[in-house]
Amino acid sequence: MLDLTRAVMVLLCLSWLGMALAEEPDLASYEAHDGFVDFWWDEEKGRILLRVDDFDTPFIYQASLPRGIGSNDLGLDRGQLGATKIVRFLRSGPKVLLVEDNLQYRADSTNENERQAIAESFARSVIWGFTDIDPVEESTIVDATAFLVRDAHGVGARLARLNEGNYQVDSARSAVFLPRTKAFPDNSEFEAVVTLAGQPTGRHLPTVTPDRSAVTVHVHHSFIRLPDDGYEPLPYDPRSGVIGLRYDDGGFLDYASPIGDPLVQDFGRRHRLEKVDPSAEVSEAVEPIVYYLDPGAPEPVRSALLDGARWWAQAFEAAGYKDAYCVELLPDGADPMDVRYNVIQWVHRSTRGWSYGGSVLDPRTGEILKGHVTLGSLRV
Repeated sequence: MLDLTRAVMVLLCLSWLGMALAEEPDLASYEAHDGFVDFWWDEEKGRILLRVDDFDTPFIYQASLPRGIGSNDLGLDRGQLGATKIVRFLRSGPKVLLVEDNLQYRADSTNENERQAIAESFARSVIWGFTDIDPVEESTIVDATAFLVRDAHGVGARLARLNEGNYQVDSARSAVFLPRTKAFPDNSEFEAVVTLAGQPTGRHLPTVTPDRSAVTVHVHHSFIRLPDDGYEPLPYDPRSGVIGLRYDDGGFLDYASPIGDPLVQDFGRRHRLEKVDPSAEVSEAVEPIVYYLDPGAPEPVRSALLDGARWWAQAFEAAGYKDAYCVELLPDGADPMDVRYNVIQWVHRSTRGWSYGGSVLDPRTGEILKGHVTLGSLRV
């Protein structure tokens, strides 16, 4: 009896070992993409595998909606940006957590103990949990497919708030969208086709979907390297005409502020712009600000938009910057959600609605990394 028990235990161990070995990915057979975050495309299983090298190192995570629903009343437009987050990977055994920092509460101090006291006083948020599927490697390899193929933009929650129905992601009708999944030195971009299934209870959603029980959008994810420390934050002043860091509550709380000074602090949102010759009254910019117009805008609107947007160059020159701002057509094949492009998107809706601006920015400082303008086509 003892020998039988021992044999069963050996078989179970061998079975577990076989499963573990089978789970280890054959990276050499996958399509490799090297960039800010390296990843592989597994065509056979339709999955994205990420390599995680740096732990507890902050970077920017941005989710957006490159293909929307098309109703102004629902407010889920093509090209809509979500909140910009500062996140980091943390590792504990086989678990890899993607954690969002809490930047609402800060200690702007060189004293590590003060910063630690803030970090330990307020909650963070774990956005996602991954499992290391290649433990024999020094770097962690995780399957990111479920993270990417989800309702990261909160489409279902918005539809529910508007009493349009209870919609949930249907994984059988959702998948990675490879044409807009790419890697670059300072950013890695991922996109997914996401289908939410449910039954409509409102009057707006049925007017813009071919099948009322299935709402299919695209969700885009950007992993972005943080900019260097050369940017000087602009203290927010409501008279300046710029927007502060946060729309809702007007800034963040700095617990390292001297006693008697306000806790609430805020920075204005702006692009980084530096003169080649800081001493010159008028100088070219170290790096000009370039906005790209959506080529989907028809003529003669397209030419009018280019002319109108370029008027801003006069203001930059009056402020002492020569050829520091320009507007061009978005190049063929360029992804408007790619963080490398400031864009002016031409967005269609079933009813007339607002035009508005947004940005991907460094939430620590207010530096705009990507400007994103939405122009409604029915505004004319």
